[in-house]
Amino acid sequence: MITPTVQLVRPAPSNKRKRTHHVAETTFKKSMDDFAAEVRDLLKVSLEPRQLLEMSEKLEVEYREKLKSSNISMLPSYLHTLPTGREVGDFLALDVGGSTFRIALIRLGEKDDGRDGLRLRRVRSFVIDKSIRDLKGRAFFDWMAERIGEMLTEYNHINGTTDARVRMGLAWSFPVDQTSPRSGRLLAMGKGFCATHGVEGHDLSELIMHSCRARQLNVEMRAIVNDGAAKLLSQAYRDPSTCMSLILGTGTNAAAFLPYKTLGAGKFGDRPDSWHAVAKHVLVNSEVSMFGRHVFPRTRWDDELNSKHILPDFQPLEYMVTGRYLGEIARLILVEAVSTAGLFDGEMPARLHEPYALDTSLLAAFQSDASRSMSKASAAFLDAHALPSPPRISELHFLREIAQLISRRAATYLATALHALWRLRTAAEGLQPGEASHVTIACNGTIVEKYPDFRACCQRQLDELCELSGAAKGAVNLAMAPESSLFGAAVAVACIGDES
Repeated sequence: MITPTVQLVRPAPSNKRKRTHHVAETTFKKSMDDFAAEVRDLLKVSLEPRQLLEMSEKLEVEYREKLKSSNISMLPSYLHTLPTGREVGDFLALDVGGSTFRIALIRLGEKDDGRDGLRLRRVRSFVIDKSIRDLKGRAFFDWMAERIGEMLTEYNHINGTTDARVRMGLAWSFPVDQTSPRSGRLLAMGKGFCATHGVEGHDLSELIMHSCRARQLNVEMRAIVNDGAAKLLSQAYRDPSTCMSLILGTGTNAAAFLPYKTLGAGKFGDRPDSWHAVAKHVLVNSEVSMFGRHVFPRTRWDDELNSKHILPDFQPLEYMVTGRYLGEIARLILVEAVSTAGLFDGEMPARLHEPYALDTSLLAAFQSDASRSMSKASAAFLDAHALPSPPRISELHFLREIAQLISRRAATYLATALHALWRLRTAAEGLQPGEASHVTIACNGTIVEKYPDFRACCQRQLDELCELSGAAKGAVNLAMAPESSLFGAAVAVACIGDES
């Protein structure tokens, strides 16, 4: 909830506060009261429900256009079924991310004693440091295979077997040109990885299996999924109302299970007739971060962030709602406040002038500190951005209000994007919003999971938009999906079965 307006009065300079770095010596362009009011007005712009509904309608038009033709968004996977919740078996789940490789033994099917049927029997996590990122070509996949072999040894030990054959599923958090449910051409990974050196364009599944066969590991790669699909699949196994997913951490993305007819024929590439014959629906990776450039109102701070970004306008929604950028928006506001309105008596805190130096975790610290002194938030800020003396209470309240305004706007814009995707899916199913059954969105990521009040705020906005559309309150529910990458990789194997 936004705090009441704080009147900021800047006293005359005092010798008690040392001035080590002045942006302005004596006068400023505006008062802090005026600047705070301007921030408030700009960040609250267009947050009225009817205006949000109009934005949702515009986004829905964008979604429909990209479902017909885009090669970088609204991308169909090979998955055309969701789990029934009755799938059973033991699976090896692999999750390769930017900094960690996780491998787990997953058992599906044990639903007794109130359990949901997803059992994590063993899990190991391996840091992908520079030495691993530097591994070139097959060397990286050999490193993966060694870890897989270690987990297979554990599996045989706990099951009393010697060489049991285990099916594998892979959650791959990098680009891949998927050619079947279990294969895809390896594309440049970025993030400092050298694994594609000499093998870019090779089949990802075969690269892993080649290294496994060289070690005589009795495994079989059965499914490759991206992280958004994995989250949807894992929650759908628990809850059959799940047909959308959301990732919101450093970045954002959403997936949806849509009718096959929603997509243009050219979107499916060169798939076998047998796939088209059975596909009635398809799990779609929306790349929702790329939408909304001409829909969501931007402030001058958003424009500055965008103009200095290495990829301006490429992910307009992401630049306003994710962990990578919320802190940067706040930093730009604070820099302007110091230089033009005399925040901190015009003294620039250490490192605050550096792009992306203000971490979004600091905004969370301010938003969660409800104490009168705000001592914890103040200490966190000074630890990251030192000042000659602590901020005044009025300045701390200003920082907290900025955090609240930025996060509320982000949650609202995200809810609008999700509402548009839900409404598109509802219409594609031939239903009116009031006729649609309850929908669960599987959620995962540090912002939606840990940022104070973010998920609750997003849910409130989503409820309001759904009701304005004619649906009942609670028609769409944001549900956390723990360990979804690992569980989703295993569920994908079970869903695909013996398909080729």
